[in-house]
Amino acid sequence: MSRSVNVSRRDFLTTSSGLVLGFLLKRRVTEAQEVPRALLAGGIDPPPSHKPNAYIRIGTDESVTFFIPRSEMGQGPTTGCSQMLAEELGCDWSKVRMEIAPVDPESYGLQTTVGSLATRTTWVPLRQAGAEAREMLIAAAAQQWNVSASQCKAENGFVINTTNNQRLSFGTIADKASKLPVPQNVQLKDPTQYTIIGKPVKRLDTRDKITIRTQYGLDVRPDGVVYAVMERCPVFGGKVASLDAADARKVPGVRDVIQITGWEQYQMPGGVAVLADNTWSAIQGRKALKVTWDEGGNRGVTSASIRQMFMEKATDGNGAIANKRGDADAALSRAAQKVEAVYEVPFFAHAAMEPMNCTVHAKGDGTAEAWVSTQSPTTARAVVAQVLGLTPEKVAFHTLFCGGGFGRRGEGELSYVFEAAEIAKRVKGPVKLTFTREDDMQHDMYRPAALIQLAGALDAQGWPAVFKASLACPVILKMPNGVDPINVVGLADLPYAFSDFLAEFHEANTHVPVSFWRAPGAAHNTYFAECFFDELCAAGGKDPVESRQRLLANAPRLRNCLNVAAEKAGWGTPAPAGRFRGVAVSDHIGSFNAQVAEVSVTNGRVKVHKVVVAFDAGQVINPNILRQQIEGGVIYGLSATLKGAIHIDRGRVVEANFNTMDMIRIDEAPEIEVHIMPSTEKPGGVGEATNPVIGPAVVNAIFAATGKRIRALPVKPSDLA
Repeated sequence: MSRSVNVSRRDFLTTSSGLVLGFLLKRRVTEAQEVPRALLAGGIDPPPSHKPNAYIRIGTDESVTFFIPRSEMGQGPTTGCSQMLAEELGCDWSKVRMEIAPVDPESYGLQTTVGSLATRTTWVPLRQAGAEAREMLIAAAAQQWNVSASQCKAENGFVINTTNNQRLSFGTIADKASKLPVPQNVQLKDPTQYTIIGKPVKRLDTRDKITIRTQYGLDVRPDGVVYAVMERCPVFGGKVASLDAADARKVPGVRDVIQITGWEQYQMPGGVAVLADNTWSAIQGRKALKVTWDEGGNRGVTSASIRQMFMEKATDGNGAIANKRGDADAALSRAAQKVEAVYEVPFFAHAAMEPMNCTVHAKGDGTAEAWVSTQSPTTARAVVAQVLGLTPEKVAFHTLFCGGGFGRRGEGELSYVFEAAEIAKRVKGPVKLTFTREDDMQHDMYRPAALIQLAGALDAQGWPAVFKASLACPVILKMPNGVDPINVVGLADLPYAFSDFLAEFHEANTHVPVSFWRAPGAAHNTYFAECFFDELCAAGGKDPVESRQRLLANAPRLRNCLNVAAEKAGWGTPAPAGRFRGVAVSDHIGSFNAQVAEVSVTNGRVKVHKVVVAFDAGQVINPNILRQQIEGGVIYGLSATLKGAIHIDRGRVVEANFNTMDMIRIDEAPEIEVHIMPSTEKPGGVGEATNPVIGPAVVNAIFAATGKRIRALPVKPSDLA
């Protein structure tokens, strides 16, 4: 006779053979880095972080499994976090396995991978966890040998008695070690002892990806699944006026058509869902729908009208002060030489490779199950629970690998999860909602468009001395002081030591939904500030690199990156015939980087031939992953500089696919030369560091080539005529 026992994954881990270690992931981040509470869907507060929230499992079969509380979007945190654990544990890297930790706020805290925080927030606690497990293994071996733990060491998966070279593998003593108390105040390794941190070890997720074992959201097909697509009003904020679904129901494979109510507070517009035996049939059924839309008051909005509103806001004199030093207005009024300019950027889609999708099963017994490619599992699970009227603990949540994120799958951008859960409420069995590329591009939550009025002045010797900025931009995070702390990043914290400096923010909301896009705030402000800085240099006849060196005297790490990039790029020496150089720098997400772009302009066409990047990320975890993220950020930012844009006409998005919102293609990609600064400082972020800098570096190079200032992105042939 047999009987089944319900055992949770957590209970299984804590009772199975071997050593399973829970530890505190104390999230020591600055107020500016912390994910703001207001960004969490439904006003969900960050969960408590005082309970164990990450685990190491050492099996008696010598396997070492790390449970990583971070999502994997291709940027590599699951490997990097595993390296930190493995370094202090002293295990054999070839025996390491990785799993994304289950969603459990009581144990793991807020599980979200945003703001390039994955490494920064786990750097200390993960190493502490590895060290604690190491000391427990050493203590177990010392007991077995009846020797002092001080004469033992852990190395490559063994505890070694240093007096006689006796060895015990981790697996043979893991069970005994698991019964010992967790040590306090463990000693972490000195960086000179690192054998895994800082090394280009192979990524843990590569083999499964190339052998098609990795599961993304689009791969999910639970038994009995029904496939869904949504028809949404093309004008943001519109709603269904009338619906005739008769022809859609006749399409082979279509099962049902249902109208979905929107959640305005979460920018989920609602619309009409078509359910079918497969996604193709659902799409064909959607084409057969006859929907009349109430487009509301936004049907006349255009990119031109939005720009006009931005311009009025930026010049209304009512901006909230984001940062101030000295008296910029007074300094400008008495300056002998002033420079003024207006810069702007358009909305931009995230354009992740994997379109949005979500699978939800509302089981009807007070529980549910969800399969989601998401950057924010804690919040996504809470969203499903809220829509279904359940507590989060009643939702079995599967965090899947993401085919790109760039912020689109993060906090505050979970409309696709709301939609899937809303549909699942009305369907028996699991429902899989899939966006087409057109759905994803025309119903995104975009990088905000922005416009800035800039004014600056030179000192008596012609050096940049005064900087004033008035930024008009939609709000991502509304604060009582009127300043959106997200959208002033890269402007309010400008690294240059201007004695007279003023940055103002003007709230300029539109009907277009906006949210986090790779390097929010910095993506547009670095372009604004670095290009205008070059305008000041040109007005005073000063070299852009030398001018930056002067005003970065109190920013030694950024200044060092600038010096290295300039030297490696040959700044001050002739460029190859027909090519010209531009420079830009950024202090962002705890890292520092400078870029020199080498471009040519021929018949109105810009060609970026080479980009030299000097990057200081603090302590490097994996140089290969670091390099990949640097290069990927450059390409992503280059697309936003030269190619893509989202335009609004009649209240709706014009672009629908990559034929109209183009991206950098392989034959257009420049040579990228990366120089990584050696450092033992705490790690900084990487994923969002380089894409804000490439734009101004290229635009400044275009000025060197043509004498023309590009004050609006993307660069158009007409700008160069």
